[in-house]
Amino acid sequence: MSKRNMIRNFLQNLLDDNEKQVNRLRKRVDEINALESKFESLKDEDFPKKTEEFRQRIDEGENLDDILPEAFAIVREASKRTLEMRHFDVQLIGGMVLNSGRIAEMKTGEGKTLVATLPAYLNALTGEGVHIVTVNDYLAQRDADWMRPVYEFCGLTVGALVHGLDNTTRREIYNCDITYATNNELGFDYLRDNMVINPENRVQRNLNYAIIDEVDSILIDEARTPLIISGEGDKPTTLYYQIAKFMPRLEMEEDFIMDEKTNVVTLTEEGVKKAEEFFDVENLSENMELAHHINQGLKAHFLMRKDRDYVVKEEQIVIVDEFTGRLMFGRRYSDGLHQAIEAKEGVKIEKESQTLATITFQNFFRMYDKLSGMTGTAKTEEEEFTNIYSMTVLAIPTHRPMVRKDKSDYIYRSVKGKFNAVIEDIEERSKKGQPVLVGTISIENSELLSQMLTKKGIKHEVLNAKHHEKEAQIIADAGQPKAVTIATNMAGRGTDIVLGEGVEELGGLYVLGTERHESRRIDNQLRGRSGRQGDPGESRFYVSLEDDLMRLFGSSNIEGVMDKLGMDDDMPIENNMISRAIENAQKKVESRNFSIRKMVLEYDDVINQQREVIYGERNKVLYGDDLKDTIKEMIEDVINQVVDNFAGEERYADEWDLDGLLTYVEQHVLPVVDFTKEDILGLNQTEVKNLLKEKTYALYEAREEELGQEAMKEIEKAIMLRMIDNKWMDHIDAMDQLRGGISLRAYAQRDPLVEYKYEAFEAFQDMIYSLKEDVVRFILRVKVVEQQQERKTFENQGEGATENKPVKKGPKIGRNDPCPCESGKKYKKCCGRNE
Repeated sequence: MSKRNMIRNFLQNLLDDNEKQVNRLRKRVDEINALESKFESLKDEDFPKKTEEFRQRIDEGENLDDILPEAFAIVREASKRTLEMRHFDVQLIGGMVLNSGRIAEMKTGEGKTLVATLPAYLNALTGEGVHIVTVNDYLAQRDADWMRPVYEFCGLTVGALVHGLDNTTRREIYNCDITYATNNELGFDYLRDNMVINPENRVQRNLNYAIIDEVDSILIDEARTPLIISGEGDKPTTLYYQIAKFMPRLEMEEDFIMDEKTNVVTLTEEGVKKAEEFFDVENLSENMELAHHINQGLKAHFLMRKDRDYVVKEEQIVIVDEFTGRLMFGRRYSDGLHQAIEAKEGVKIEKESQTLATITFQNFFRMYDKLSGMTGTAKTEEEEFTNIYSMTVLAIPTHRPMVRKDKSDYIYRSVKGKFNAVIEDIEERSKKGQPVLVGTISIENSELLSQMLTKKGIKHEVLNAKHHEKEAQIIADAGQPKAVTIATNMAGRGTDIVLGEGVEELGGLYVLGTERHESRRIDNQLRGRSGRQGDPGESRFYVSLEDDLMRLFGSSNIEGVMDKLGMDDDMPIENNMISRAIENAQKKVESRNFSIRKMVLEYDDVINQQREVIYGERNKVLYGDDLKDTIKEMIEDVINQVVDNFAGEERYADEWDLDGLLTYVEQHVLPVVDFTKEDILGLNQTEVKNLLKEKTYALYEAREEELGQEAMKEIEKAIMLRMIDNKWMDHIDAMDQLRGGISLRAYAQRDPLVEYKYEAFEAFQDMIYSLKEDVVRFILRVKVVEQQQERKTFENQGEGATENKPVKKGPKIGRNDPCPCESGKKYKKCCGRNE
């Protein structure tokens, strides 16, 4: 190397912050390497003893950073003895980055699964547990089984948490030192743990430390959709079928306008008239429920595409993950969209659900005391990782130099011309024996290419959501000579493609992208399947001006350039200006998607603060032995509030609405009011409050004596948990409705987020008061009824009620009618809640 080049490289490294950080970590690698001979001399039985020694040192005050060199050295030696795999120096660097709560960007094939064993072992020494998060059950089980010998050799326990396990098994797995699990299982278990009515039914421990594999897929791609646990709602399904019959009557432009960029479709004035005529309503804008369902119907019929956004499998609509191409069993679109798609496709409509609990992945993973991640592609999203999760990205050098040749894009005028060229390229490569991995964005395109290859007689495999179960085998064979594999979105597949015999001489694996994804990161993930561990390889993307990305976000000048060059449909070009236009289009979409995710998070942050309060209070009830003081505080708060409400500015009771006050007290506080308004005339606010508190406390004490102290404790806990859950569910629904219409405030020059925060706060305060009010009302009226199984049940009955007897039925009360108890609530939210 010339002196000039040496100086240039020195200055470049000096200015490269990533390189400087890596070089600092190399010094610690030297410390770990210096310990290798020492740990090689250990006997097998010494390894669990060293683990206990490390734990004792932590108990005595040493921190994890002090122990890191020895811990990494012992894991490396354990891996050599059990797996015959020795961590490379760059893997040690990756492990240190993960331990520091950052993201390690490591290329495909660099051994991220093995890297995770280093920080996982170190952080498990505290005894608080480590979660290694994967994108699917297969990888969770595979990685746990694969790495288990390393951990167990050192005396640690390992578990794999997959779908369908019972609570006892789940708790045992969470109690392991190392737990491999999917992001969905972890999130749903957190929500379920905060819905239990018995502490013994909880499964998770404290959220201590998580290492997220494919961190960009989990924290970026899946962060658009919150986790939701739902219960069956009571809305009829007939309206969805009516809307499905109405949609084919609509004409594009004349009746509705569709904007694919923003994913919005709306009725025109003519479309509104058609809707009003079809559904026989005078003014659609005044019928909010119908308008909402029509909007969801428009989205289902004109924006959501079969075999791209969802598939029909066994008479069910199953969502396709747009980033990984996997089927998302058990996940449903919210707010009636899923039912609208079911009606569109003519399958059975499942009842619309009510949200019982929900959380975004952003807010779930930010609850961990320490969070880290690893992926092959994170640098393009570093701003989001830093802003949302406070995690920086460090690119880790490859163990061997990267020699893959990434060719510039071929750009075609039409999709037809592009696909014809793709088939020719595949045919040529296949004839010489070079394996080809063909990347598509949709199932639809993968099946179209499959048909074209079949006509040409080219043997191939198709990997998409419809062939999910064959995934591992298809990927394992994708590097063999003459293999042609069509894959829908290779992101997060988690399995390396190993080259077969003789493939290196043919140029390695050829990756052919049939379309640019809206995210550069997903394209990089596809490219990254080739060129692992210094293997040769090649990649190229084929693009057409009719592709969604180019059609919606590409520059309008591109087609003019192609016209000037006199290009027809079958002629490709390689042009730097067009390549830059493609990258700019991707940057536009990435920026828009970041804004969407950021907005989702900003709104969820409001609910998250309230969720933390509610779950915190719920835990106090769940683990509390005696709630008597809490109940008395609630009684005091309710009485203070009600007297203040009826008193207003007036000090003495003579000027209050005493009839209204006594009616309210009878309905919500004391089942029987044994005093009249004459008894409180002349009293001031404080005296009235004291009178009501004295009588309510006396009734409460009498009720405790009547039922027994232990029974009363059990009743109080059951009622409070039930009330907290019911109120929280109703609050979530109310916030969803508020969120749905809050954007309209922008037309009045008001910030929707500020308005949402204000109204959410007001609603939360009202909910807390309503909770206290209902707890007091129920506890002072509760009766214990013996059933055949001798279980205690709690019923809300008025004073003087006797055993249940048939009663003469009066006029039917509608679910949405005012409750006859005059509580001011709808019947379904009050006395009719359990019907």
